[in-house]
Amino acid sequence: MPYNAPEGTADMLPAVARLWRSTTETAAKLFAAYGYEPIDTPIFEMTEVFTRGIGEATDVVGKEMFTVRSGENYKRALAAGSDEGLKSKQKLSLRPEGTAGVVRAVVQHNLVEQGAAPAKLFYAGPMFRAERPQKGRLRQFHQIGVECLGATEPTADAEMIIMLMRFYETMGVPRQNMRLLINSMGDDACRPAYRESVRQFILDHEDEMCEECHRRAETNPLRAFDCKNETCSRVMEAAPKITDNLCDDCRTHYEAVKALLDAAGISYIEDPTLVRGLDYYTRTVFEAQVTEGMGSQSAIGGGGRYDKLAESVGGRPTPGLGFALGFERMVLALEAAGALGESTKRVDGYVACVDDSVRAAAFDLVCAARDAGLCVEMDHQGKSLKSQFKMADKVNARVVIVLGPDELSQGKARIRNMRSHAEKLVDIAAAKRLLSQFGGQRVGGASSPINIDTVFSLENDDKE
Repeated sequence: MPYNAPEGTADMLPAVARLWRSTTETAAKLFAAYGYEPIDTPIFEMTEVFTRGIGEATDVVGKEMFTVRSGENYKRALAAGSDEGLKSKQKLSLRPEGTAGVVRAVVQHNLVEQGAAPAKLFYAGPMFRAERPQKGRLRQFHQIGVECLGATEPTADAEMIIMLMRFYETMGVPRQNMRLLINSMGDDACRPAYRESVRQFILDHEDEMCEECHRRAETNPLRAFDCKNETCSRVMEAAPKITDNLCDDCRTHYEAVKALLDAAGISYIEDPTLVRGLDYYTRTVFEAQVTEGMGSQSAIGGGGRYDKLAESVGGRPTPGLGFALGFERMVLALEAAGALGESTKRVDGYVACVDDSVRAAAFDLVCAARDAGLCVEMDHQGKSLKSQFKMADKVNARVVIVLGPDELSQGKARIRNMRSHAEKLVDIAAAKRLLSQFGGQRVGGASSPINIDTVFSLENDDKE
């Protein structure tokens, strides 16, 4: 029987793969304007990178993380009944998010030397969480994220929030369809007392709260604000708010971030219940949501400040902040807004053969065109000329270059514009000379000044 993709995963077929590539290219260009450079970290890390960084009490680590074992280590753990006998370096997990791995890389390679400028990095790739699959929530999903290590000022927070919203606008998500939530999570000076007050509030209302929130009261009480149980949500509306319990430094920082956003014309909603799902956040947190068409999966990106994360993975104290946005969620947001354009394959031209006698000459012309940076296709299945034209139309070729024995004996080719259906004869040798002038111009995706019309609109005495 034919196999299907694993549950909770989706094949990225050509149209979506092209959109993913254009999305990452857009991100790279936009983020570069803010000084961000690319980084690529392994898809799996030592499990401790996530347990220490994200927090063992979080749902991400406690319920959703995929562990990775080599065949031999899997057998050892199976025989022992646990993996406690394995060394730390043998306990690996697929990355459920990108921040912890990037911070580990920054610490390992000392990318933020004492007194140096902040390390500003961005990444794009797959993440993995063992969640119940549903629309907008996959077990393998794709994120684009940025991390800034070494910056302490509120300007860095505001810059990052602005960059996130500018990205969505650039991708075509209508601003009126989005809302930006912000909050402050406090820091070590004020959050412990606040966590205790929330814990006590949950215990005082335990008869009204679900079993999961009872557990959270002892492990991570702030996560109760995220409970999807309607009764719990209603009870937590009366819980103490972090914004009423901030220390002076955190309050000053938060007010400065808001003032900078106001000055930049970025509208936002203060949400004192916004806590995000990971333990490493301190002070500023933010989340971009879509207001229509996505139901409960309305969050499409977010992040915040994590001034203690570098220390948790073995580094020296290094302030940091970042965000991540979900590609699949963004696609759903674009679809909901009717703003998801078609991602079509770019084909400049199609070389058609009247018969097999001209196939070698057609192949030679195709190679010359590709070396010049043009996207040109030809038939590899021995199809009739009529079928080749149908194929050229199917791949949206702008022109079809027809090679036949009679034209080829004169050194000519017949060109048809597939939009206007106008035809003409052009000199093949002249076209190939022009192509040779641009050979290698678009290697690696660089833009070339040549186009299909430049080559095959050559003036000659035989045009029709």
